[in-house]
Amino acid sequence: MKKVVIAVLCLLLSMGLVSCAFLQTNQEQGTAVGAGVGAGIGAILGQAIGNDTESTLIGAGIGAALGGVAGNQIGRYMDMQEQELRNAVAASEAASIRREQDILRATFKGEAFFDVNLTTLKPGGYAELERVAQVLNKYPRTTIEIGGHTDIRGAAKYNQTLSLKRAESVKNALIQNGVALERMETVGYGESLPISSNHAMNRRVEIIIVPIRQG
Repeated sequence: MKKVVIAVLCLLLSMGLVSCAFLQTNQEQGTAVGAGVGAGIGAILGQAIGNDTESTLIGAGIGAALGGVAGNQIGRYMDMQEQELRNAVAASEAASIRREQDILRATFKGEAFFDVNLTTLKPGGYAELERVAQVLNKYPRTTIEIGGHTDIRGAAKYNQTLSLKRAESVKNALIQNGVALERMETVGYGESLPISSNHAMNRRVEIIIVPIRQG
């Protein structure tokens, strides 16, 4: 029993030291690296505790869990990204940022980006997306969904196609500003997800930013 206690204390101390080291480096790598190192340390100590495979696996599991917690900077990572996105669109009356746990939703009024029934971005839309792209590039450990939305006027099939083409236009603008293609997907929601009885509010583009979680 004494041997187990000593080993666990060593594990906690080791993880504490590892955590401090990783907090001083790239924070977006903290979760993955912390978990990996935690698992390695846990496995070594598990073997020391029981000198068998089962103990090794148990130790690795404990180490990975502690490493994930110690290296987990997702909340802080998204906090900083949220603040920078808010700063980026602060001067805009057409944009809003909403936080849903660790997911960020940036909503842009449709008329700020597109003329009626068109899918070509307005110059003001390009400028808005350039500022947003600077933040997205600074925080690459996220995936991005770009969703186009319309009001209920017009045929549903037409609205779905229009919303998808608008989402593609936004994606292309972000690519032009350095955002990696593989991080993004586009969805045309058409009129299927209204948020208001006001048609103008339903005509919108939403950029949903989700952190990449690594164990």
